[in-house]
Amino acid sequence: MIEFRNVSKSFWTGERRKVILDRANFRVELGTSLGILAPNGTGKTTLINMMCGLEKPDEGEIIRQSRISFPLGFMGGVVGRLSAKENARYIARLYGKDPDYLEAFCRWVCGLEEYFDMPVGTYSAGMRSRFSFALLLALDFDIYLIDEGMPGTTDIEFNRKAGMILRDRLKTATVVIVSHQAETLEKFCKSAAVLRNGTLHMFETLEEARELYDYEAQSA
Repeated sequence: MIEFRNVSKSFWTGERRKVILDRANFRVELGTSLGILAPNGTGKTTLINMMCGLEKPDEGEIIRQSRISFPLGFMGGVVGRLSAKENARYIARLYGKDPDYLEAFCRWVCGLEEYFDMPVGTYSAGMRSRFSFALLLALDFDIYLIDEGMPGTTDIEFNRKAGMILRDRLKTATVVIVSHQAETLEKFCKSAAVLRNGTLHMFETLEEARELYDYEAQSA
């Protein structure tokens, strides 16, 4: 479970104060995946980062009573001068996992072959996406956080493996996914919310959330 209690967050842009959340109150219950629709520039990534503790609110309290993932695609814990092998084993120790297992799992999912033993800092964007996704799947979480959908790769075998593992995980795990496109949420969520002007509007169905989102987009 993740609960926001009177949470506020804003940034000074240099010209004005941009409000991300204004005294927000909501819960993400285990077993009920949530999709959040928000236009670009409204704070989607900030919201996801607050859920996992990467960013703190200005005011209010965030309660976490589950194993919550880092955001899909987040590379903050990965050291660029180290190889994928070294990073995988280091992260395994941080999470109390078997380094041999985590290394073998990531090596198999990534399919990076000899590049797995080379510094991550030399990887292309697609290779980094494959490695970060493999790390996420190698660790067991109750709630998975996804910012703007799955990483795009052209590697068919990786997409097959990762998709198969993720579908299996989602049978027992919960997803929070934020996106500016309703189509991105359809595969994962039934309940949804709309983030607009610092307010999170919660709905029981994605269809209801889409109606508000589309209406406000047309009115903007």
